[in-house]
Amino acid sequence: MDRSVYETLDLRVARHPSETAEYMLVRILAYCLEYQEGIALTEGVSSGDEPALVVRDLTGRITAWIEVGMPDAERLHRGSKRADRVAVYTHRDVRQLIGNLEGQRIHRSQDIPIRAFDRTLVEEIAAHLARRISMSISVSGGELFIGLGERSWTVPLVEHRLSPH
Repeated sequence: MDRSVYETLDLRVARHPSETAEYMLVRILAYCLEYQEGIALTEGVSSGDEPALVVRDLTGRITAWIEVGMPDAERLHRGSKRADRVAVYTHRDVRQLIGNLEGQRIHRSQDIPIRAFDRTLVEEIAAHLARRISMSISVSGGELFIGLGERSWTVPLVEHRLSPH
């Protein structure tokens, strides 16, 4: 609602054997929160040089580079040089992530939003994921509302920024 995006998405998300359910859930949430024409889930953990999500324009140029988890400064620097916009979604310790990134060479570091989800809440929601699920997601007033079967959660959207160096 906050972005005036109203879509019904049919996603088929492959979970890499080394990917946790929590990481996969945050990838799905990032996809939905960043949804726009040209967005795509990459191969995730196994993609190597690609971010978790990428947005390309009609020419194939990367316009948004979206990382999940605990990306290092080099990945964010490379993404920020290649794309107009970079974002990070994490369910990990955001203080540790910011501590790892502060003072590192990252192109346009102050322009990168880091959106942190409460780890305990992500673990609880991930525990209810099944092979085939129907999930509803809406954002209103800076809060994320997630419905999964009979269960529902309200998740605050918390955004952090790196200081420019």
